[in-house]
Amino acid sequence: MINCNNAYERIFKHFDEDGDGNLSSLEYYHFLETIREEQLPMEEARELMESMDSDGDGLLGLEEFVGWMEREREIKLGDEERKIEELREAFRMYAMEGSECITPKSLKRKLSTLGESTSLEDCCVMIGEFDGNGDGVLSFDGFKLMML
Repeated sequence: MINCNNAYERIFKHFDEDGDGNLSSLEYYHFLETIREEQLPMEEARELMESMDSDGDGLLGLEEFVGWMEREREIKLGDEERKIEELREAFRMYAMEGSECITPKSLKRKLSTLGESTSLEDCCVMIGEFDGNGDGVLSFDGFKLMML
């Protein structure tokens, strides 16, 4: 497993352009430009940085930066775990009772309760597209691929 703190330290050092051991608001802005899909106005970046600046010196030290990166990582992991649990719940709704798979019959039955009239053959085709091992049923991993 990758040691995230070492990776965060390397990232920090890369953006610490003047090598003073801190990120200025401009250096932090350059970091945000790199990681964000959409550009953040400088003033918003400055406000975000101020919220992370625990000692109020107007700069981000390595410890502050790593703390923020860890919190962001935990939030993303929590979001991923929540998505996976929601997918598991949806999977259970479609799965054959007492089974860990979705069969063409269980899919047809669930779709009909949702008002979709689908033939057993069509259900076989739908499952076949994501049936990784060709056994004619959909595992949770296949369901996850289909839904994401």
